[in-house]
Amino acid sequence: MSTQIRAIVATVGSVVRGIFEKRLVTFSGMAFAVMALGGCAVPQAPLVGTDPADPEAKVAGVGYQSTIAPYTSLRPMPPSGWKEQNRRVTPSPKSGHEH
Repeated sequence: MSTQIRAIVATVGSVVRGIFEKRLVTFSGMAFAVMALGGCAVPQAPLVGTDPADPEAKVAGVGYQSTIAPYTSLRPMPPSGWKEQNRRVTPSPKSGHEH
């Protein structure tokens, strides 16, 4: 009895695999065709706004703003010694405290 059941299961499995493989191949082929031909379709939605190919179309003005506008060059600067540079950046001593 178990041999008959195995044979039936094997036959049904073989038929199901054959149908599934055929359907999978068909579905894959159709999906590929839809994606390949979908790029060739003309869009049905109208353009939003003016036509970009129209040379008479009104457009917003273009302005210029420098990205380095507040920059001022600090060169050439005369060289100075490290002691003088340290004195310029050292915080002033607080009243009442001496080092």
